[in-house]
Amino acid sequence: MMAPFGLMSVGANLLAKSLALFSSASVVRCSCVAPVLKSFSTTTGGPPKRPLTAYITYVKEMHPNISRQNPGVKNVDIVRKLAQQWKMLTPEQKQPFQDASLASKEQYKLEVEKYKAQLSPAQTAALAIEKRQKVAKRKAFRRKKELNSLGKPKRPRSAFNIFMSEHFEEAKGNNMQTKMKSLRDDWERFSATQKQMYIQLAEDDKVRYKNEIKSWEEHMIEIGREDLVRRKERRAIKANATKDRKQKSKVTVLKAKVPKKKTETAVKKTVKSAKK
Repeated sequence: MMAPFGLMSVGANLLAKSLALFSSASVVRCSCVAPVLKSFSTTTGGPPKRPLTAYITYVKEMHPNISRQNPGVKNVDIVRKLAQQWKMLTPEQKQPFQDASLASKEQYKLEVEKYKAQLSPAQTAALAIEKRQKVAKRKAFRRKKELNSLGKPKRPRSAFNIFMSEHFEEAKGNNMQTKMKSLRDDWERFSATQKQMYIQLAEDDKVRYKNEIKSWEEHMIEIGREDLVRRKERRAIKANATKDRKQKSKVTVLKAKVPKKKTETAVKKTVKSAKK
């Protein structure tokens, strides 16, 4: 039921087009209907389903009405329309849906407690492991998305990966598994001379990655994202930065001392001239 959230972000032109599909009277009728709080259902033997948000409760309640009134309209346009209607509702009109969502949350808590009470110790432990795995998976997905947005260089490809990308379309087989097997067999039949070109390309890609990741990690430290830099590289970059600062400081001190020496020499010469 999370799909409608992604569909809410649409352009102004598309939204205006979908709004024109419905009459203003239907908007008023739909926005005034209070939702029916249905009994909380769970799958047999499985954990309770998570409660719906106020917005999803509204969409679920209003969707059948809009769909019946406009049988030829695509589902995506109906969801767009409902998203716009939800934004236009007053706090008082949203209140019934928020109350329904709150009641579902309270019922969900009771169902969860009841579900956990019937589990054996082994099932409880398995459930905890499954939960940690899901959390880790979500965390890894968010981290990967963040790294992509920050422009982290792609890791170097192996010789076989380069070969595979070049010949995947022409490989024998109707699906991924059979194509991969065919490519693996072709690669194993290659002589050392035939593989050399791909091995060299892989070596070049390693050089590319080494240069790009070095520049990227230096930039991450500059913007305060040291947590994204490899620990070993972090120490090396910091050490080089400290060394550069010390050298610059030393040069600055030497430059500052030079005029002073010249001034002292000039004073001595003046004194000697005066004595003569």
